[in-house]
Amino acid sequence: MRFPERLTGLALLAAGVVAIMSSPASAHDPNSPEGRAAHAKFAADLQPPDRSPAVTGAAAVPCTNGMAGQYPCKNVDLLSVLPLSSIGGGQGNSMWGWTDSSTGKEYAIVGRSNGASFVDISTPTSPKYLGNLPSHNGTSSSWRDIKVHANHAFVGADSISGHGMQVFDLTRLRTVTSPQTFTADARYTGFGPSHTLAVNNETGYIYAVGSNTCNGGVHMVDVRNPKSPVNAGCVSNDGYVHENQCVVYRGTDTTYQGREICFNYNVDTLTIVDVTVKSSPRQIARKGYTGVRYSHQGWLTADHQRLLLDDELDSDSPGTKTFIWDVRDLDNPINTGVYTSPTIQATDHNQYIIGKYSYQANYRAGLRILDITGIAQNRLSEVAYFDIYPSSNGSGFNGAWNVHPFYASGTVAISGIEQGLVLVKPTLTS
Repeated sequence: MRFPERLTGLALLAAGVVAIMSSPASAHDPNSPEGRAAHAKFAADLQPPDRSPAVTGAAAVPCTNGMAGQYPCKNVDLLSVLPLSSIGGGQGNSMWGWTDSSTGKEYAIVGRSNGASFVDISTPTSPKYLGNLPSHNGTSSSWRDIKVHANHAFVGADSISGHGMQVFDLTRLRTVTSPQTFTADARYTGFGPSHTLAVNNETGYIYAVGSNTCNGGVHMVDVRNPKSPVNAGCVSNDGYVHENQCVVYRGTDTTYQGREICFNYNVDTLTIVDVTVKSSPRQIARKGYTGVRYSHQGWLTADHQRLLLDDELDSDSPGTKTFIWDVRDLDNPINTGVYTSPTIQATDHNQYIIGKYSYQANYRAGLRILDITGIAQNRLSEVAYFDIYPSSNGSGFNGAWNVHPFYASGTVAISGIEQGLVLVKPTLTS
């Protein structure tokens, strides 16, 4: 694993951030000095929590004159708020969603320090908490991640040495009438802790990163038979991967069309790897960029020609930044520009592109939505936001950890570190 000279000190050890050192252990491994330091730094960096009350009812709270109730907003209405105290307690972190193809119902799966909450959000103004899947062995972790494939949820946790990946059959939720404590249907033990999980629903593989295997790189798991996950291989030659996205490539680079490609965020680079043959992955490109502090996460446009990258530790300079990449030539990805927010300096965390919009979770600045129509000309513009942490838009680790904008209904779910589950509805043009 490498530790770039520009990245020094405890400033690296923050929520979703790890120091990359020479040890083969994951930096959030509780048995490593890095893991213990990460926990200490995360706890010290938090401002006093914003514990907001529940908001549920028969109607949405419209965004009027820049506010929806107590929340600053623009072109986003508030549907509901379920505080952590009403969905299992603990501290919030990442989350994902599931739509039941048989019923059309939408669900949110909310990661928390002590488990994963399942919430029926099919009536988003009156969501229903269905229960909790506790951590394996009941151990707490500030970092949990969830992905969904073939009606099953896959749950990993960082800093829990023997956690592995829990598998939960989501069709069980169809008959739940009151909150309960769930048990996993299966557990994959090919790794212990993992930082995040990515899924390629088209191929049926989970990609765990930041684990105690594969030199902290990409641990590939075949989940085509969801309750019987199988180790498929490693991507380990570029060291620790913080997050990634893996797709069947359909861009303009004819060399790789139809192949399964992972875009890995490797602390100081964007690293692109061909994982079509899991037993022999091949690194295509490894590219740094000007202004790098901590390459955290990113997402491709639908045509696989452009990519947006969020650097988690660059918010000490004015304006939250989004790095724009041209990836039409996978052998030579180019950082072509940077969008700098004129209004916020929040720490950016995760983003997802749907059509012409990027939906970003920017911690203390909440959900921010960028119009990316001009991405080829390096032009982005903010068109909407919903701030779940009204007291500050500065850098730091409170508020929105993740967003899930993939529901057909148009509901966007936000997971708040202190707030719990916040459901909103953007009012944007199609």
